[in-house]
Amino acid sequence: MSDLQDKKPVIGITMGDYNGIGPEVILKALEGNQLSKYCTPIVYGSLRVLNRYRHLLRMKEWNLQNIQKPEQVNLKTTNVISCWNDQKTEAEPGKISIEAGQGAFAALKRATDDLKAGHIDALVTAPINKDTMQSEDFKFPGHTEFLAAAFDTKEALMFMVANDFRVGVLTGHIPLHKVNEHITNEKLSNKINQMLHSLRSDFGIAKPRLAVLGLNPHAGENGLLGTEEKETIEPTLIRYREKGELVFGPFPADGFFASAAYNQYDAVLAMYHDQGLIPFKTIAFNEGVNFTAGLPAVRTSPDHGTAYDIAGKNIAEPGSMLAAIYLAGDVWQYRQEAADIAKNALVSKPQASESQAPGKAKRSNRYR
Repeated sequence: MSDLQDKKPVIGITMGDYNGIGPEVILKALEGNQLSKYCTPIVYGSLRVLNRYRHLLRMKEWNLQNIQKPEQVNLKTTNVISCWNDQKTEAEPGKISIEAGQGAFAALKRATDDLKAGHIDALVTAPINKDTMQSEDFKFPGHTEFLAAAFDTKEALMFMVANDFRVGVLTGHIPLHKVNEHITNEKLSNKINQMLHSLRSDFGIAKPRLAVLGLNPHAGENGLLGTEEKETIEPTLIRYREKGELVFGPFPADGFFASAAYNQYDAVLAMYHDQGLIPFKTIAFNEGVNFTAGLPAVRTSPDHGTAYDIAGKNIAEPGSMLAAIYLAGDVWQYRQEAADIAKNALVSKPQASESQAPGKAKRSNRYR
């Protein structure tokens, strides 16, 4: 384990929409190479744009290292790979533009290719404008769906994380009127399986406790306000408990968050996007992270958007970006340690205690 502890992950960071707050929060998170002892960052985007923001934010004493490919990475500084010919690129903070969307896609595509090839260890994505990103090459609702397709993953899970507060969603970027079509035993079972697996393999929780929310007000009020809970959700959860899994619910969403009941569980599964993300962002906005579970590679992102209204004004907070970088390193390290343990088990076949989560405390101490 000592060699693994000493190895720093190389973390790719996509610049996102360069007219939003992505460049600003990236620069603030990495200023002065403050994370260099924890990871080696490579920013995918435009050196010209980043230097424009660096001067705008009065970071003139800190230089960025321009490289052409990850193999040229400098382990002691912040590296930048320009992903398009940016000689004529002009950042215009706050402006919605097709050019910024094209730049965001170029950065995401290059970083994803390097992630798939193993040139970087993890990926952190800054916010994009999903509308200006649309093209023949990008026909996805967001990052999660693009990365799932890139890694040929049937269904990835959007997992919102803020320390021990974690929220997943059964349905992601779909219209609200279509949500109930997705409340099926198969879909619910798939998401529960993904969450339980991620809590064990990515967060080191041997026996996770999972809370599942209802779809309707008051969780259906025993069928009076909707039948999805009685007909689908509750029977599915009973089957999991019969198998020994600690899966509980369905809980009424309003009272569950208002009473802080989420503190009693390792994660919460909401039925649709806003049901989970509104309370999550209200409770943990400045430190929340979007983690894509279910991918063979590690990907995180801040839980905020492009925030055009404050772009370039030097008021964007980097807390969520910092948390996303730390979490990417956390999950990467734990996966490496788990793989190392599994490899050693083939030789020595040790009997691990279920009450222990190898590497969890060490990972937490290293990156926090």
